Amino acid sequence: MMLFDSNLGELLAIVNCDWITAMRTGAVAALAIKTLRNSQAKEYAFIGLGSTARATLTCLLEICKDEHLNIRLFKYKDQAEKIVSEYAHYPNASFTIIDNTADLVNDADVVVSCITDAAGLLVEDETLFKPGVLIVPVHTRGFQNCDTTFDKVFADDTDHVKGFKYFSQFKEFHQIEEVLKGEVVGRANDYERILSYNIGLGLHDVLYASRIYEMLK
Repeated sequence: MMLFDSNLGELLAIVNCDWITAMRTGAVAALAIKTLRNSQAKEYAFIGLGSTARATLTCLLEICKDEHLNIRLFKYKDQAEKIVSEYAHYPNASFTIIDNTADLVNDADVVVSCITDAAGLLVEDETLFKPGVLIVPVHTRGFQNCDTTFDKVFADDTDHVKGFKYFSQFKEFHQIEEVLKGEVVGRANDYERILSYNIGLGLHDVLYASRIYEMLK
């Protein structure tokens, strides 16, 4: 990223955004989780365990330090075992490794998907998602069967999702900024099933870069 002074047009820095993009995506996802999860949420399922999942997990555990989270990890190569080791210092987390998607999502309160690609549905039987579940598909794919059946869908920006095949069939759709501003209700009760396509915006990268630049000054 080229970071400019918008008043003077002066180039301030050229910034590598690999870390920034991962962390702002994790921060946005964690904010969506804390904002839209049900009030009794304890079981958190993660599929796709790369840098974005680690960023989301880090942010979530940091903003939920006064809670104990049961984290389910979908087994893939040795990624799940590595996360258990890396996050052993968090006293507010317990980890379970699961090797099939049905058991991963069954009775989970929050499902976070950070896979980068999905040829089809990740969980074909959407009835496995219990009342009150929140699904956060960070890379947006694999949950099309939930688009038409879940009670509410949220996104960072309408343009992110208006091209989705079933966009016109969403039961109720809002941008998350409307919830944060208090203009609409996010979760109305602990039984609503909610999809949160909150993955962040390029503007978040600019904000992170500018804050880092100010700290370095």
